[in-house]
Amino acid sequence: MKKLESREDIEHLVNSFYARVVKDETIGFFFNDIAKVDWDKHLPKMYSFWESILFGQMTYKGNPMGVHFPINEIQAMEQKHFDRWLELWRTTIEENFAGENADMAIYKSENIAKLMAFKMELARRL
Repeated sequence: MKKLESREDIEHLVNSFYARVVKDETIGFFFNDIAKVDWDKHLPKMYSFWESILFGQMTYKGNPMGVHFPINEIQAMEQKHFDRWLELWRTTIEENFAGENADMAIYKSENIAKLMAFKMELARRL
């Protein structure tokens, strides 16, 4: 199994992951129908996001939490949605990569999902 060790690896991971997401019955509608994601813009941001997270390259500029609040106002992003996101992410990693960075990508995604789920729930209560 290949190690996750380059920008090209991240691009493969992110592309493979979002190919699953757009077809997914549980979370695909957030991307396709609500956010109407422009993939030509979104994918490079996600490459940079994960490159920053995993390799410390600091190529990502943005506020990942902030862009989700407007979507959460239209359609609640619930724990089941974050669980499905994690399941797809973990599966994509495990099918393509192994090693320390692959494990770190799963670990970091779990922390991101927990924080985001908490903040989205809190925002709905306020």
